[in-house]
Amino acid sequence: MRSLLFVPADSERKLIKGADAGADALVLDLEDSVLPERKSAARVILAQYLRDFSCPSEMWVRINDLGSGELLRDLTAVVPLAPKGIVLPKIRGPEDLDVVAHYLDMAEAMHGIAAGSIAMLAVCTETPGAVLRMAELIAVKRPRLRGLIWGAEDLSSAMGAGDPRWPDGTWRAPYEHARVQCLLACHALEVEAIDTVYVDFKDLEGCRRKSEAARFDGFTGKVAIHPDQVTVINAAFTPSVAEIAYAKRVVVAFETGVGAVSLDGKMLDIPHLKAARRTLNSARSDRGSNDTA
Repeated sequence: MRSLLFVPADSERKLIKGADAGADALVLDLEDSVLPERKSAARVILAQYLRDFSCPSEMWVRINDLGSGELLRDLTAVVPLAPKGIVLPKIRGPEDLDVVAHYLDMAEAMHGIAAGSIAMLAVCTETPGAVLRMAELIAVKRPRLRGLIWGAEDLSSAMGAGDPRWPDGTWRAPYEHARVQCLLACHALEVEAIDTVYVDFKDLEGCRRKSEAARFDGFTGKVAIHPDQVTVINAAFTPSVAEIAYAKRVVVAFETGVGAVSLDGKMLDIPHLKAARRTLNSARSDRGSNDTA
């Protein structure tokens, strides 16, 4: 998933607009973008949307966290409609993933949905405890877990801190630490590594720069909060024509069966071959994605 567009589940207008944005995943949000008094209405609107509206994007739902008192109500409304997956926010540790997975096991059985078919994404840096316990996440591979998302705003709020960014837009030390921990955990688990949102949705050039930097660092996708960000993010996480051409040349160079080769005056070995294959696999995946980029 290159792009995950979050849309408030209580806004029919935004849901309809989001469906045309070309995001790889459309995340219908029951959590932070919905006021407490609107949660019940949001579930009704979301259910109607999932039943009646056709969208080429994968359909995900961000539910409320385990401590909210709303999670079971969310799953009751969502699971019968069999979305692609749920996004679980504000986890405190791996046990939260296990508890929700058990809930999904039961709900799928009750509604005749294939066991394990509803996937999970977890936002893994919104509580200080979750950041400190990140290494525990990699102890066990969980079949439902498709990826991890990192974010700074809730972590800053949990710590009573200020803006998580320096004036130039770079992350202050605690948040850069959380970002790196999430990234490494994703690759240890071999799941999607999803970069946080670029909050200034009118600054598309800034979104492009941050998206390209995130891909260079090893993230596989990025959260969007406005439809205009989707095209920018998709482009940033799609290998360019030049990258694909070079990757093909690297693969051809290794067809000699030699473990180290020379290409364009540089010595390449097996890690370069693996990187080239990843680029080509990513390009094939992107060609088959929902926006046909």
